[in-house]
Amino acid sequence: MSDRALQVAIIGAGPRGLGAAERLVARTVAVRAVAITFLDPEPTPGAGPNFDPRQSPLCLLNVPLHAIDLPAPPGHTDEAGSFSHWLPAGRRDPDRFPPRAELGAYLAARFAALSSGAPAGLRVTHRPLRVERVEADGDGWRLHGDGKLIGRFDEVLLAQGQPRTRPDPQLARWIDHASRTGATLMPAYPDRDLLAAAAGWSGRAVAIRGLGLTTFDVLRLLTLGQGGRFEDGGYIASGAEPARILPFSRDGLPPIPKPATARIDRAFEPQPAETAAFERAMTEAVTAEPERALDLVCAVLVAPACRLLAENGGTADADALRDWLAVERKSPGEQEDREADEVLRHAIAMAEAASPPSPGYAIGQLWRKWQNPLRRAFNPAEVPPETAAALIGFDEGLKRFSYGPPVSGARELLALIETGLVDLRAADDPDVLLVEDGWQLVEDEAQARATVMIDAVLPGPKLETVIDPLLCNLRDEGRICPVDSKSGARTLSDGQVIGQDGTVQRGLSLLGRLALGSVIAVDSIHDCFGEASGRWAEGVLRRADGPPDDLPPAARAGIAE
Repeated sequence: MSDRALQVAIIGAGPRGLGAAERLVARTVAVRAVAITFLDPEPTPGAGPNFDPRQSPLCLLNVPLHAIDLPAPPGHTDEAGSFSHWLPAGRRDPDRFPPRAELGAYLAARFAALSSGAPAGLRVTHRPLRVERVEADGDGWRLHGDGKLIGRFDEVLLAQGQPRTRPDPQLARWIDHASRTGATLMPAYPDRDLLAAAAGWSGRAVAIRGLGLTTFDVLRLLTLGQGGRFEDGGYIASGAEPARILPFSRDGLPPIPKPATARIDRAFEPQPAETAAFERAMTEAVTAEPERALDLVCAVLVAPACRLLAENGGTADADALRDWLAVERKSPGEQEDREADEVLRHAIAMAEAASPPSPGYAIGQLWRKWQNPLRRAFNPAEVPPETAAALIGFDEGLKRFSYGPPVSGARELLALIETGLVDLRAADDPDVLLVEDGWQLVEDEAQARATVMIDAVLPGPKLETVIDPLLCNLRDEGRICPVDSKSGARTLSDGQVIGQDGTVQRGLSLLGRLALGSVIAVDSIHDCFGEASGRWAEGVLRRADGPPDDLPPAARAGIAE
């Protein structure tokens, strides 16, 4: 074992930082001493703000317990270290969608175990500091924060998650409008702030920008969080809720719920040969021209989707599937022309196996189950920016299936629509007019007025809109640059960032959402503990033991001329 401890800083102590540290520990602790310093002002290391154990139990994961198959932490078997095993016996229903706070408590326990149970040669510390600047220092990096030098490190990993960004033009106008008129504009999170504010919204109309997964959390906070309850398929109001809730989005359609049980979910399992064919197609697609890449991906979906439709009582029509995919790759969701409540009823029926799956449902479930093969093919490759944009756009469009909510959430939304509390009359891409006391939503002949607006749209991972001081400094110095104007940072397969001049910033790495464009399918707890972290850990060890210019072939190929 090397005598000198390798000094590693991980900026961000959420799940991604934890997953990276665990992979590094597993690979290095037997061969050299390592000191890992987490830098994050959040109070619960391991969980991060998205899985804060203090948040409301009304905010649920969109993954059932049986599908949360995170790799075991160092020193544990998969079963002994699993989330399910950690839970009390009464909470181990495999079809249950746990609260995010519950998973956060588990992740915090994993972090504590990593810190307290460190073997000889490993030191793990957490410093509650916000890093504001990273600067090169010979073959290492100096970190600054709170107006002082934090320390010098051999390796720095940026794992902050979603950074602060500049508001988009619409939101910027709303912020100014709210400040001038006194109208209420709030983000969906932190949930406890929204829950407290909603206690004073009885009788008011509340609009929600967005009709995705975050909106399901918001709806629970505005209803169950105010004392209402769902019972016998309906909703019983407490009287403390808003008078009306007005969600809206670009297409006015809710996401599609996942299969209701593990048994139903198994009916959409791809066969090993189908998965192998998908990986081969993706491996070819990532180096192809954009249209050819989508041709390859769509073609390999047809046969397994036909099989799933036939086995589950649907219509196995290959031409209809190709037609559906032809629309999907150009205009995701344009295949749907029904009203939102009708779409929701049909989606619930498919999720509960009470109705045969549609072509979109079958394709969406395949895509969900192929997220790991998708990452394995895309993330280590050097994908041309135009091809990356095409494949990422296809993946993002299919998220309405692959990242869908639990059936219980879909049923709650339907009950709120049927009672009239949720009003979708102006849900489909309305014009949003600024009026004296709030906002006026206008869609064709329909109009609705709200004095409260909740922003439930997660900002896109565009490096150009980031306003976080640390990332702004790196961007302004040319040490980090975007793949293109709509994407995150350009990185190598091991996470090292590439500067504006095409040079690899040796030992400065970034993992996660802000690398979208260099990687794909990052918005998943499984990705936090996946192979991207493993490649980073291998790169850290290789750089520690190799010459200064030692780069793997894939990394050398990624350096601009």
